[in-house]
Amino acid sequence: MRFTIIVFPGTNCDHDCHYVLAQVFQQEVRYVWHQEEELGITDCVILPGGFSYGDYLRTGSIARFSPIMAAVMRFASEGGFVLGICNGFQILLEAGLLPGAMLRNKSLRFICRDVFLRTENNTTVFTNALKPRQIVTIPIAHMEGNYFASPEVLSDLQKNEQIIFRYCSAEGDIQTESNPNGSLDNIAGIINAEGNVFGLMPHPERCSEMLLGNNDGQYIFNSIIQSFKE
Repeated sequence: MRFTIIVFPGTNCDHDCHYVLAQVFQQEVRYVWHQEEELGITDCVILPGGFSYGDYLRTGSIARFSPIMAAVMRFASEGGFVLGICNGFQILLEAGLLPGAMLRNKSLRFICRDVFLRTENNTTVFTNALKPRQIVTIPIAHMEGNYFASPEVLSDLQKNEQIIFRYCSAEGDIQTESNPNGSLDNIAGIINAEGNVFGLMPHPERCSEMLLGNNDGQYIFNSIIQSFKE
């Protein structure tokens, strides 16, 4: 499978994604600089985490206008797989490829720690390797991860099963205490209505080897690879 990782000024998780895909999963991976206008031949585009353009203005709001984003939007409209991780999720929101917006964490502080996630929909391209309501542990590292949407958008997300992961307790309970950033409805990741664009705040690329003490992130990458094979 051919993966493309978009690199913006300030991106800092591009090498993490590249390493996991190339070394752990033995997939074909290449970088595309944000000033390029074409993606080339690819099967899945990844917008990695970091601080694109220093997070000036709103997170992702400048990166959204990078030349390469027109190609990403065309690719998504044609059904191509697109994964946005952390800042990549924020960029997808700014670009309108996913609904809603990000606010600052309720604590107004940067948060970097492991969190528990409950799998709300395991029938997608990005989650088919997971079991229904499976609990996984994946790290977060963000200042603006407080997902917000209008009541109408939230209702649609719930009705259409577009909420993919929710922050939860170790036992899988969805509660305020297990919500690290104040995110609406404990949302940690959502997918578009068509099912090919997925954004999440946690970092699966940072927990895809047992060398790091946890490989729960492998579920997401395995799901993508298996979906393409099918």
